[in-house]
Amino acid sequence: MADSSSLDALVEALRRLPGVGVKSASRMAFHLLQHDREGTQLLARALQQAASQVRHCDRCNTFTEGEICNVCSDARRDASKLCVVETPADQAALERTGAFRGYYFVLMGKLSPLDGIGPKDIGLQKLFDRALDGKVVEVILATNFTAEGEATAHVIGEALRQRGLTVTRLARGVPAGSELEYVDLGTIAHALVDRR
Repeated sequence: MADSSSLDALVEALRRLPGVGVKSASRMAFHLLQHDREGTQLLARALQQAASQVRHCDRCNTFTEGEICNVCSDARRDASKLCVVETPADQAALERTGAFRGYYFVLMGKLSPLDGIGPKDIGLQKLFDRALDGKVVEVILATNFTAEGEATAHVIGEALRQRGLTVTRLARGVPAGSELEYVDLGTIAHALVDRR
């Protein structure tokens, strides 16, 4: 690598991104410095601005620049439905479908006892306070279908059912346009159990 502590610091900073190793970070750093100095400045300003201005929504915990995000401030949405997701990226994916018109709660993670992440670390009390506001009737658990996501959905579901709320889980099954012989056995099994 070139003899430069600033360049080394840039590579190390880029390595913090998910899925970026030393080689990829080095390629990005060299590209920015060699071919796109303007892009380098633009990226630096955008990162600085986002780090100083983006915060968590007071109602749903997603990212926003104000106290309340655009979704939470939209009075046309269905206040009886609350969809629980792990990350703002999951919320954005659901929003892009246009199929859900209720509100969200973003956990900012999932339960993972092996990693030391418990209920307090993902704000479950804030979720329970939000879900029990008197308006919510149904909580839709849209955590990922990983072991941690399933455990998180189970814990949340049991706690909310005990408090009298209707709790549902995203359906799972065979993706549209796929052929059964290429679908993993776990997905086929769930599709059979959850058939309608």
